[in-house]
Amino acid sequence: MLQPLVAVSTDVKQFENYTWHAVPQQYLEAAISGAGVLPVLVPSFGDRLDLDELLSSVDGVMLTGSKSNVHPSLYGGDAGEANGPYDEARDSTTLPLIRKAIERGVPLLAICRGIQEMNVALGGSLATEIQEREGALDHRAPVSDKQDERFAIRQKVSIKPGSCLAGVFGAGEIAVNSVHRQAVDRLGPKLQVEAVAEDGTVEAVSVKDSRAFAVGVQWHPEYWVKSDSVSQQVFKAFGDAARLHAAARTGTRAAAE
Repeated sequence: MLQPLVAVSTDVKQFENYTWHAVPQQYLEAAISGAGVLPVLVPSFGDRLDLDELLSSVDGVMLTGSKSNVHPSLYGGDAGEANGPYDEARDSTTLPLIRKAIERGVPLLAICRGIQEMNVALGGSLATEIQEREGALDHRAPVSDKQDERFAIRQKVSIKPGSCLAGVFGAGEIAVNSVHRQAVDRLGPKLQVEAVAEDGTVEAVSVKDSRAFAVGVQWHPEYWVKSDSVSQQVFKAFGDAARLHAAARTGTRAAAE
């Protein structure tokens, strides 16, 4: 079976006296074992990158979660320290990459920060400290030193009937994890809601009339991809879309089988 190349976003980090362009291992492991694709890290160098050339060479794009937030200047929000930390180098890379991937029909999976980037890239805005809204759930990670507890599957999400994800899971409820304090506020006009939490928080979106799989999820399917069927189905759907794109791009029927 063909192992398509998938472009993966990177965070810019400062440690060990170096500037690193990095990705947590869980995303790379999920891409390989869950989607059956080969992840290729894209450095966050903004307009210094030829994104058209990149997208001619890959069959998918995966946007990872991150501790950093999309810079509020990109959607008219408050750019104070309280809404950080920020990673403007990543913003300058991922937002144009999202728009070009959608335009070219390259499959897209956006996770956590990724769904927020997706919404901003397509003209939407973000709400911060959503746990402070009246009637809202606390979507932040439980306080714990143990990652398994922080990423525990503990929240119900309702999948919209007739949506892209309804084709993956079926309509109805699924259980996911929740590790975020920001969320979609004003929805980008090219997007549609795929799933919501019990308090109405947008938990997944897709691109209207997309030429390929183009979905963003607010939860973290990469963390439990080896043991949770919902997480596995997200990555399988993305991997299948990447293989279909590879088949069309290369003209080989075998790539999609």
